[in-house]
Amino acid sequence: MQNTKMGFKDLLIRFSKRHSIYLVLLGVILVSICLSDSFTRPANILNITRQISVSTIVAYGMTIIIICGMIDLSAGSVIALAGVLGVMTYVQTQSVLLAVLVSMLIGAATGAVSGLIITRFKVPAFITTMAMQMSARGLVLLITDAIPIYSIGRVSVLGKGAVLGIPVPVFFMMMIAFITWFLLNRCKFGRYIYAIGGNMDAAIAAGINVNRTMVSATILNGVFTGLAGIILMGRLNGGMPQAGEDYEFDAISAAVLGGTSIAGGYGTVSGTIAGAFILGIFNNILNLLAVDSYMQEIIKGGVIVVAVAMDVIQRKKQR
Repeated sequence: MQNTKMGFKDLLIRFSKRHSIYLVLLGVILVSICLSDSFTRPANILNITRQISVSTIVAYGMTIIIICGMIDLSAGSVIALAGVLGVMTYVQTQSVLLAVLVSMLIGAATGAVSGLIITRFKVPAFITTMAMQMSARGLVLLITDAIPIYSIGRVSVLGKGAVLGIPVPVFFMMMIAFITWFLLNRCKFGRYIYAIGGNMDAAIAAGINVNRTMVSATILNGVFTGLAGIILMGRLNGGMPQAGEDYEFDAISAAVLGGTSIAGGYGTVSGTIAGAFILGIFNNILNLLAVDSYMQEIIKGGVIVVAVAMDVIQRKKQR
């Protein structure tokens, strides 16, 4: 009987460790329901999913990058550069598809440049992507002379449209979630990513082409970021060169809060989605309670610190 109780206790502890992020999400939802009657309204729930869709798409790429042992601080600026160039493409061609492809291509190009600098010249990802952040923002401001592009026509459907009552950005968020899950769990690419982030020396010894895999990861991250850029421009109804600020931190927060190890080697798509929803619900309930925007920034900073601290503590326990 005692062994049965101990077994159940161990099972409960193991379950809480593996699925703690979902328990936290449930707790945040229950607290939000208690704090505001408006929270459970369908329009509000739909608004939360729409609000987090762009940052969550970026967070998928960020999850891959962090698992691989890197970081990307350029996402917000790449969103602006890719999105604005996508809008400019639409203005010239009137093709939404071409605008999307150009945005993704620009994102891929920036990712490739960052990846090559990281792997070929051994410049830390933190420094490389910080430089890319400044370069991409400066380039988009130079191209547009810091003047927004309006009258973007059908591009706005990407950010404001809906299919069967579900916002188009949410469909993109779900589609990229599946693609990311498939790559990480059903492809050699995913196994290589986890191996490199877990122990790069062991990955090299195992015959993995580390440089090629890391560059592929940064390119894929760039593609997701570029797609997020054109979707954001559609939501803003204009090509905004100042858009995308702090999106990289929202993406990092969602990934790390969702259990992706900042030291690399571990992370899941479902965890990132849960982390994104926690942050989205958190922002939503603070807005419903009319909490000052500056205070919201302070709280979000605290959430990032707590998430990283929890990851460090967990890794120490594992050792």
